[in-house]
Amino acid sequence: MVAKLSIEPIQWIVLSLFGIGFFFVAPISHSVKEFFDATDEKGVQPGLFVLTGSLVISWIFAKSITNAANLGQEFGLVGGFAYSLYYLSFMVAGWIIYDLRTKGGFKSIHQFLQQRYGRQAVIFFSLLITFRLFNEVWSNTMVIGSYFGSVNSASYYMAILIFTFITLAYTLKGGLRSSLLTDAVQMIFFSVLLVILLAFILPTSSASPMDFVTSGSWTFSGGLNLIGVVLIQIFSYPFHDSVMTDRGFITNPKLTLKSFILAGIIGIVCIFAFSLIGVYAQLEGIIGNPSVKVASLFGLGILLSMNLIMVTSAASTLDSAFSSFSKLVVMDIGKMHHKTVNNGRITMILMAILGSIPVFLSPEILSATTISGTMVLGLAPIFIFWKLNVPKSSYFISVSIGLIMGTIVALGLFPKFLIFIEGRYADLLSSNLIGTILCFIGFFLPYIISKIKNI
Repeated sequence: MVAKLSIEPIQWIVLSLFGIGFFFVAPISHSVKEFFDATDEKGVQPGLFVLTGSLVISWIFAKSITNAANLGQEFGLVGGFAYSLYYLSFMVAGWIIYDLRTKGGFKSIHQFLQQRYGRQAVIFFSLLITFRLFNEVWSNTMVIGSYFGSVNSASYYMAILIFTFITLAYTLKGGLRSSLLTDAVQMIFFSVLLVILLAFILPTSSASPMDFVTSGSWTFSGGLNLIGVVLIQIFSYPFHDSVMTDRGFITNPKLTLKSFILAGIIGIVCIFAFSLIGVYAQLEGIIGNPSVKVASLFGLGILLSMNLIMVTSAASTLDSAFSSFSKLVVMDIGKMHHKTVNNGRITMILMAILGSIPVFLSPEILSATTISGTMVLGLAPIFIFWKLNVPKSSYFISVSIGLIMGTIVALGLFPKFLIFIEGRYADLLSSNLIGTILCFIGFFLPYIISKIKNI
């Protein structure tokens, strides 16, 4: 649970100023190109700074920085390093999207899937994206709600509704263009707050710098299992995240590739740096949520900075989810006459409403609807071997195997005799290795059969 400030009116004032400020900062879009492709009134595409900042902050959401601190607390430096490696996803996606654009001539992920695997593949893929985007809405607004009151309290729900409304308001103005520009501002804000937090907290540690460096154990039970999981999932995970992939097609390929590489580097640094708060908690013997417990030791100013980091990261993810879902429905799977700015705004409003409903249901429902990285393992061969002209069935077999494996793991049904490693995340690593192998077999099998038939 996120920390509550001791003076509640300050929270409401900050939240209100946050919403008003970004509403005026966000530009208004009048054309389809501005709203869905983030160009300005003159048709100029986003530059390197704006695109990179948006990529980074849209992936540094409230849950990711909380996870980084928790893993730092549990595994020491190894845990923070392991989680930061997820940001290698930017480099993997950047290179493959660059090839899709320059060598394949594709203008979007959906166009590639439509041309190579057909309309049904697009719909199947869009359902995966939709579940992820809707999850981003309630999972991030619940974090904000916990700033203002205990779960199920009136202030908790009021904060969720207000935060959702103010984020929706500034995103409605400009769509993806609003999202990118406010993301760049939020990235600067996040960076400053992170430096302030670390500058105040780390020097007070009773541990030496070498204690930080040697914290944790480089063993399978000490965190290497998680590193293995991450290094498997980075080849599939980014492609079901339309927040990332949408940004891969809005400016020229070379600038886009540079942005993705820079975003990966900056993301790794930011997440690893934030995990040091968890390492601090481990070394100081602090028990409980490190983001909350550590910040609360340093008074209202640091506690407020921690909460503002959460607000900033949650808002950047939420506005990106709104703009990506709007583009998905109107541009990627919509009909030509539906491609209007007004329909884009209507889609965002519907997502805000429907995406907020699970907040009022049980937490078990929330966790049950989350699509894990294991469930999308089947996307890896599809994008790694995108140049290979395989039968359409290869797509459906591979993706289905990933979904089945992810469901088995989520339900706790993965056979114990197949877990060949020890320690935390051993079952996840084993299932991901086996699942990946099966996905690649399922992908190549129809291709091999078709070649044999043609002999």
